Amino acid sequence: MNERIHERTAGRTADRTADLTADLTADFTADLAADLTADFTADFTADSSAVVHGGNLHEAAERYGIPYAHWLDLSTGINPHGYPVPPVPADAWRRLPDEGDGFAACAARYYGAPDAAHVLPVAGSQAAIRALPALLPRATAGIAPLTYSEYAPAFQRAGHRVLPLDVSCETLPDALTHVVVVNPNNPTAEQLSAARLLQWHAQLSARGGTLLVDEAFADTMPSASLAACADRDGLIVLRSPGKFFGLAGVRAGFVLGAPALLDALRRALGAWTVSGPARHAVKAAFEDEAWQRQMRARLTADSARLVNLLRAQGLATRSTPLFAWCADARAAALHDELARRGVWTRLFAASGSVRFGLPASEAEWTRFDESLCDSMRMIDSVGTR
Repeated sequence: MNERIHERTAGRTADRTADLTADLTADFTADLAADLTADFTADFTADSSAVVHGGNLHEAAERYGIPYAHWLDLSTGINPHGYPVPPVPADAWRRLPDEGDGFAACAARYYGAPDAAHVLPVAGSQAAIRALPALLPRATAGIAPLTYSEYAPAFQRAGHRVLPLDVSCETLPDALTHVVVVNPNNPTAEQLSAARLLQWHAQLSARGGTLLVDEAFADTMPSASLAACADRDGLIVLRSPGKFFGLAGVRAGFVLGAPALLDALRRALGAWTVSGPARHAVKAAFEDEAWQRQMRARLTADSARLVNLLRAQGLATRSTPLFAWCADARAAALHDELARRGVWTRLFAASGSVRFGLPASEAEWTRFDESLCDSMRMIDSVGTR
């Protein structure tokens, strides 16, 4: 009898705990969305110098007094197992880049774009982000409050009005002429379906507007890619080999879109935007299908491992194969405690969230696990005093 009573009591307690956790998570998420929208609307400025990115280890070393070489950098979503670039031919250093070398065609095959005429190589997608808004009719652009932070200032500098975008809506507000979507989103890891995005594109196209989709992290989650639709007017897709291939340093990216738009962007950016060595490295990576298959499997396993470590500490987590994101009231404290242990993560202070990249080795996994456990114990002990 006592055992049955205990079981029923334990079951009711577990149910109440689960309900409470769900309610708290829902409340935090709702408050987070409201706060982000309010902050975006009230406080955003076009000063791009205020934009912060991951990978700023020198700043971390100075702030926390830990030598640069002693840090474990998990602040980016870049693959820590980068593509092994073959030796660069001497001609790639001596000659100007040859735009007839088949580089755009190679990218079109890899991304599944219609053909080379719909692909423009650029010096990293960042170059396109800064230049594209000036090529679009000045209007109102919708951008999610928590997404890659370069888009809003770029559109504002070009004279556009920027409004917060609710990515859960099926029908876009009439006020929006242009929409920017990072898919999957950085940092929240949310992914919109291709069907939803094409629905939005149809709505915007009818208004003479543009849908810009940043697919920097889509190599590991290709099901929602719109690369094959890049021949549609009013659709722009940005791709980057920096994240999946771990080649951020080569500064290469691709704009997929209608040839007329790409011609205008080419004139705005000028000649030789991607260097010869960069073209060599990226082309080799795009053609190495065996490496791509093996790396996708490895990143999927590593991502699951990272998520398990975070959830074991009670952190609600969303993820892509390249990073995990946690929205938690303890985010700032966790970022700080990890930094005191030489582990650098990406804090999003306005949203109360933190992003984690992947460790590169077993030693780094062990260090992160121990640092995470120590940090959470410290935070929880302070919270219970």
